[in-house]
Amino acid sequence: MSSSKLFRSKEVISVASEALSAKVKNGSLKNVRIIKSIKTQFEVNNSEDSSIHQKPELREKALRICEQLNEFFPNPAIPLNHGNTFQFLVAVMLSAQTTDLKVNEVTPKLFERAPNAHAMSTMEISEIQSFINVLGLAPTKAKNLLAMSKLLVEKKNGEVPQSFEELEELPGVGHKTASVLMSQAFGVPAFAVDTHIHRLAERWVLSSGKNVVQTERDLKSLIPIEYWNRTHLQMIYFGRKYCPARGHEPRTCPICVWAAKGRTGSMKTSDHGISDPTEREEGEGKVGE
Repeated sequence: MSSSKLFRSKEVISVASEALSAKVKNGSLKNVRIIKSIKTQFEVNNSEDSSIHQKPELREKALRICEQLNEFFPNPAIPLNHGNTFQFLVAVMLSAQTTDLKVNEVTPKLFERAPNAHAMSTMEISEIQSFINVLGLAPTKAKNLLAMSKLLVEKKNGEVPQSFEELEELPGVGHKTASVLMSQAFGVPAFAVDTHIHRLAERWVLSSGKNVVQTERDLKSLIPIEYWNRTHLQMIYFGRKYCPARGHEPRTCPICVWAAKGRTGSMKTSDHGISDPTEREEGEGKVGE
């Protein structure tokens, strides 16, 4: 790891630790393990070298993009409806392979029947599935929701944990879902990468688009930590409205028109010689896993 990269890693961890310590002191965060959790996250994200880190002009470009996103979506709302943290976790888990709109259609009745982990833990898989049958992967999701609820009741008194490690130990919860919960529910800096964000980062040449792990690492290295949680939502909204996966015209896109330099025509080829992800993605990106 280069000295400049190591400095940024330590700087980010320091800023995050100070912010999280303040949350612990004022009671908004209950578990100090969260600081160790986020330190581990940054150490992992900075463990592999990337040419992105060596290009300061890309940081300037990323900041300009953030400024535009702020103009279009100054106060992005969480698109999944929920009444508490447990319900938010459930909604994020349900959003895999399904639009947020569909999730919002089924959760009111589900949450009326089971507003918390204690209530959902008493249900049968078949009953949970009856509420979510219109969603993709309904049988698997119902099984995971029940297992997750029972685990929360048994080990956490029904409370959703506030660390990456503990969240990712829950059935049906991966790194992306954990990142969404940590950032949007607990205010911890994180950058969950869904299909919208993966696509836009590659189109705007902020990442190679090789995979979501690399995209997350690149975006975190380019975008200031205090912007992560907001930019995550802004990119989702921007992708849906202005930069869709299919039928996209870069010349009319407010950001692609200048940020996607080197692209031509229908954007079939990127600056990196990598096929545009629009050719291999189906459906819309989601907030969750």
